Parts: sequence; structure tokens; C-alpha cells
Amino acid sequence: MRLSNHSTIPVYTISGSSTARPLPEWLARKRKRSLKSDPEYASRIELLQDFEFEEASQCIRVSDDGQWVMSTGTYKPQIHAHHLPHLSLSFARHTVSLNTTFHLLSSDYSKSVHLQADRSIEFHTPQGCHHTVRIPRYGRDLKYDRRSAEVLVPAVGAGEKGRGEVFRLNLELGRFMRSYEVDIADDDTQHTGGHSLQGSVDIGSVNTAAIAEESHNLLAFGTSLGTIEFWDPRSKSRAGILRSSNPFDVIDGRQEITAVEFHRSGLTLAAGSSAGLIHIYDLRSPVPLLKKDQGYGFPIQTLTFLTPSVSSQSHINEPKILSADKRIIKIWDTRDGSPWTSVEPAVDLNSVAWCKDSGMLLTANEGRQQHSFFIPQLGPAPKWCSFLDNLVEEMAEDPNDPNAFANQHAGEVYDNYKFLTTAQLKSLNLSHLVGTTSLLRPYMHGYFVAQRLYEEAKIIANPFVWEEERAKRVKEKIESERESRIRGNKKVTTKVNKRLAEKMIEQEEKNERRKARRLLEQNTNSDRAEDPPAKISQEDDQPTRKSLLTDSRFAKLFQDENFAIDETSREFQSLNPRTAKTSDDKPEWRPAAVEEEQLSEAPGSSSEGSDGETSPEKPMQKAKATRVSSATYKRSGHLSQQPQLRIRSQRTAPSRDRSFGSLAAPKKSYKAGRSVVSGEHEITFAPEKKGKAKNVERSFPSHRQYQSRRSASGNVLRKL
Repeated sequence: MRLSNHSTIPVYTISGSSTARPLPEWLARKRKRSLKSDPEYASRIELLQDFEFEEASQCIRVSDDGQWVMSTGTYKPQIHAHHLPHLSLSFARHTVSLNTTFHLLSSDYSKSVHLQADRSIEFHTPQGCHHTVRIPRYGRDLKYDRRSAEVLVPAVGAGEKGRGEVFRLNLELGRFMRSYEVDIADDDTQHTGGHSLQGSVDIGSVNTAAIAEESHNLLAFGTSLGTIEFWDPRSKSRAGILRSSNPFDVIDGRQEITAVEFHRSGLTLAAGSSAGLIHIYDLRSPVPLLKKDQGYGFPIQTLTFLTPSVSSQSHINEPKILSADKRIIKIWDTRDGSPWTSVEPAVDLNSVAWCKDSGMLLTANEGRQQHSFFIPQLGPAPKWCSFLDNLVEEMAEDPNDPNAFANQHAGEVYDNYKFLTTAQLKSLNLSHLVGTTSLLRPYMHGYFVAQRLYEEAKIIANPFVWEEERAKRVKEKIESERESRIRGNKKVTTKVNKRLAEKMIEQEEKNERRKARRLLEQNTNSDRAEDPPAKISQEDDQPTRKSLLTDSRFAKLFQDENFAIDETSREFQSLNPRTAKTSDDKPEWRPAAVEEEQLSEAPGSSSEGSDGETSPEKPMQKAKATRVSSATYKRSGHLSQQPQLRIRSQRTAPSRDRSFGSLAAPKKSYKAGRSVVSGEHEITFAPEKKGKAKNVERSFPSHRQYQSRRSASGNVLRKL
């Protein structure tokens, strides 16, 4: 498996030789050891077993049910039938003479009719050749009219009346019917040779035929004169004639019609000539709609409209047509003739068959191996080789594969598809298409659905989706504008130095408020002419800070990590002392400004004496000595007993009217053991046992001090 075409539409060669003439078997056996290192041999895929002939293949057809492929070839003349679900050869059958073309009469391989090179028509069944019929002249093509059960054989030469004949073999009656007489002789018979013997060089013929089976069932016959005649099978008469627009050339002669094909609609006709030209006609006009040149000048052998079998899919896919001569296969757009993709194998082509509703092309060609090509964007792989989709996707994703599609990104095979689950398919009313069309590609727990089909189904399911989306967008826009009017929407979008950016934005907002306040004051005092205009300070007008965030020169300051400010560094803390962290968790106590004034006014705190200067520091020094360790507590004679409440009061009767200075004056300290206590009360919890209670010092406040307030501790210890 390799990539044959590196254009925008990739084409993968699944099977087929890359050389025009393969090596002989005896030489291939000698080189078998060297094939181990051959990448092409290592990546080969045998899509179908024995999909080859000993010399060449002549014609190939795919059954209507898509389960069988029948091909004919040489040498010796034989027929091969492959069962596609088994990917194997079902049978091989030899014939007496070479096969020109054949047609499958049934939906499978069981009934087929073959036009042989010895002027015979053979009917084959699974048991073998059922019957053989001879025709008067050599046949050029073979078609089967299903409505009248007639086999049509365009032939070479003229009949008794000097006209070409299309033989009719009625299979229901089992006999020949009156032939269709087609004009193959011009007024100047020296160029056409209409009445010449059928073995002469310039003899006329009916080269090809086409039937519009899915529409009006009109018959079209292409002649050696370059004309196309249309016949009505109901009245057995000629309905019209389409003459060639190309004039007669003395050197090249007249361009013959070698291929004719009807579109499913029945209104469009494609005709290929012997000079490699393709014309697209509308049956309502004799002027061709489009003219396309195949490029090599060889006769056109195959014309096929790549129309899907499901009618709902035809308007989604772009209309394409396949044209093939013996050198190249081209697929192009029928609307404007733009090329879509092409395949040019190394061997000459004889016939091309398309597997319907897929991207698989099978060929009958010169050379031993028959070719098969896969175009993922044309359609999915057929059911009998669905594994090709995964292989193609892996090849497209592998960057080390030399045969991979280099210009295609991973997953691009499904670019025009949308993944939907089963529940989503039911909501869009598309569940009935599962298993009936290639529009749905099963994948994991859902399906890939064609994008255009999904959009149309979504509009049908909810016709007001566009109006709802438009109303939603309008509402979001209104909300954003309303929010911007209510409050500012300044956001810091920086990677580094965010605190610096926030500080700058805060300073800008502060300056704006200050300017607005001063402007408001100017408006209120505008009546006073003697007032000078307010001056704007330098702090208000800081264009450098204001433009620092938006200036491109300083963009890296807020984006690049190399410019990040280290706030823990010594330099930063020296420049920004407010952000520096002190080593001591508890800062040194300092009195407030009011307290300092009161302390300075207090008696005995004059600036002249040294006692007044050191008095604010003494309480702090004494407070530090109040901390008692556990070892000191044990040495003082205390035991680990039950806690007991001890209250000592050393306060004197306070006066009712005291100044703030006297309250702020330093208190007299008392020493109890090794601990130093500063204040009015000392409360000590000493653990003691109940049985060994010691004398506890009790000092109760006088009744006069707390007349308005009862002491809870006094009530508890009153009865002790």
C-alpha cells in the first residue's frame, strides 16, 4: 500500500505492480531473499486473493449487491469471480476465445452474458457456460435492457440498407428481434466507407451504447461518424440525433464516439471521442455545456458519473465524473470541469469499475496484477475492506513513513465530517440512515456524519436556531456594554511582576480621581474670577507610569521571567522598607502620640531629671521578668497539685476624679519570690491536693470599694 498521488486529494494504490512488465517467476524466486529489505514488498497488501491474470485482464464488473467482482483476461482466456466478503477467488473458468466485454444480468454473479472475440455471445451460470449464440458481425459493445429483457450488441459494418446495426436478442422469447438501424454512412462515402466490406479499413460501425435505466429508458448509440442517435425502445424508432461539433479533418479523420454515459436524472449525457475529448450535453440543447480534454489524445474507454445510490446524498456531494483512457484516470467536476484528482498507473488500462458509495476503484489492465485504488475523500472503504480506513489514517499520521501523505495533517480524512453519538443522531432524526448509506461512518461509540448533512438536519430539527444564536450574541454584547458603564473593567494580564502592575494601575486610578475632584472644585468656584486655576501636581501627571504597561518597549518587564523582581532580596527591601520583614515577631512597644503628651505632663516626669526620661522604659524591662520557667516554678516549692485560686490585691482606694497623667504613671512593682509582677493584681494557679491543703493568703476587697459591683471571687471564698 503506497501513496500514488501527492496532490490535495490523495490516492492510495492498494494492489498492483509499479512496473509495466513484472519479473518472471524464476527470476522472482531468486530475488526472494532480497525482497525482505524492500519497503514496497514489506508494506504490500493482498486485498483479494489471486486478483491477477497470467498475461493481462480485459474487462471488470462489480455486482449490484456489492458482494462479487467478475473479471475476464488472458492468457489462456478465462473468467475470474471473487467473493468480496471472503476476499478470495470463488472460481476461475476458461473460455474458448478472448472476451471483449460482458454484463451481469443478475444482482450477483449467477447470470452473466459475455461478448466474445469470435462473434459469439455466451451465457454463463454457476455451473458453467449455459448457452452460446453467434451474431452476423463482430460486436463492439454489449448492453442489457432490463425493461424489455433484451441484449443489445452494437456491431461493425453496414447491413443491407447501408446502415449500421444494433442486434437485439430477446431473452424472454429466445430469439433475435429486428435490429436498430443507425446511420454510419455520410453523403461522401469515400471518407466513411459505409458500403465497404466489414473487413476494410474505413468501414463504419456503432461503437458504443448507453441506456438511461433510472429515468426515461432512452437508448443512445455512438457511431464512427461522431454522432449520437437516440432511440425509443417503446416505439422502436429514432427519437433524435446529436451531431458532432468538430469538423472533419483530412489527416486525423473524423472523431468517433467511443464512450457514452447517461446521468441518473436522464437529462445529462457525457460523450467521449477517439481524440480524448469529453463533452457534457443537456438533452434539451445540441450545444455542449462543457468540453474537457483528457490530455493524452487516446480514445476514451470509460465514462462513469460518480453518483451515490442514495438520493438524499446526491445533493450533498459535489457532482463528479470519472473518465479513463489507456493511460490515466481522471475525476473532475461536471459543473466547471475543474480537476479533482487523477491516477496514472505504470501499465495500460483496459477497463475501470467503481464500487458504489465508496472510494474504491478496480481496474482491468495490461500486466499480471490487477490494480485497486482507494480515494478516502471520494468515499469510505467498502464494507468488505473497512480496515483500509484505519490504515490510511495511520499512514497520514506517521511522519516517518515515506509513503505517507506529507501535506495532510492527522485526522484530515474526516475534515468534512462531524462526530455524533447515537443519542445526538436520534435528536436530529438521522437514526434511520444507520447501515443504509455511507454518509454515516461508524467510529467507536458514534458516527462521523457529513458536515453539510449535519447542518441541514440541524436547521430542519430547529429552524429557529439562527435567530436564537443571534439573540444570544446581542444579549451578551448589551451585558458587556452595561457592565463597562457601571464599573471599570481593568484587569492585570501579566505573567511576572503582577504587584508592580497593580501598583501602577492603582496609582493611575488615584491620579484620575484626584484630577476629577480638582476639576469639580474648579467648576463649583467658576464664579470667582479672582481664584487662580488649580495646578496639577507632578504626581497627578505621570505619563511614564501611565504608558509603562502599554509601551511595547517595556513589554518584557511583565512577560519575561528573567525580569521578575525578587522581593526577598536585600536591595529590594532597602529601597522598599515597608515590605521588609522584621526578625522579631513581636515589635517593640512604643506609646502613641497622645500618651507621650500625657506622660510628659505627668508630675515627676520633667525633661531635666533622668528619672522621667527612663520611666517609660522601666515597665517594659520589668514585664520581661514576669516570665517564669518550669524549673524555677519547681524550685520555688510548688508541687503538681490541683489548681487553687489565689487573689492578692494591693490597690488603695482610688479617688473618683483622677487625671489621665496619673493613670498613665508607672505603677509600683512588687516582688514575689523570684518573679517580678507589675500591676494591681496577681493571680496564681497552684496545683494542690485536697487532703494536703496549705494556708492560702486571702485578701478580700473592702465592701465600700465594690458597692455597685459584686465580686464573684468574694462570693465563692466567703465561706472558707
